[in-house]
Amino acid sequence: MKFYFRIFILFINSFFLFIFWTMVVNTNPTSEMDSSNPFFLHHGDSPGAMIVSKPLNGENYNSWKRAMMMALLAKNKLSFVNGTLPKPSNLYDSQGLAWTRCNNMVLSWLLNSVSTEIANSIIYIDDASEIWNDLQDRFSQHKRPRIFQL
Repeated sequence: MKFYFRIFILFINSFFLFIFWTMVVNTNPTSEMDSSNPFFLHHGDSPGAMIVSKPLNGENYNSWKRAMMMALLAKNKLSFVNGTLPKPSNLYDSQGLAWTRCNNMVLSWLLNSVSTEIANSIIYIDDASEIWNDLQDRFSQHKRPRIFQL
């Protein structure tokens, strides 16, 4: 009887472990996601990565923007900064959680690709597209002549 009881307990434990594993795999949005999906994060993507070679210092905005756009496009994350993938209304469903995770990755890349002074001024902005627009408003060359006119 003891032997059958142990087998039964082992079976129950294995069953619950299988159920738990299935739930984890099925709730992980990138487990079987197509790499062309903007919510896909490659295992090599890291929030500590600096994805451009020269950080934005205020004087190099145009070349920095071009380099960032190429890097974000290569990582399929340009839609997070150009406004084509806006913040979802519900951040707590699977789509909202995936958006938040990827947006935070892009926020980290943006913070790592600007000077310390600029990073300190944008650190509390929670939406990558807002940071992108803020940097464009502050540093874009086509805005400078207008400032001098005022």
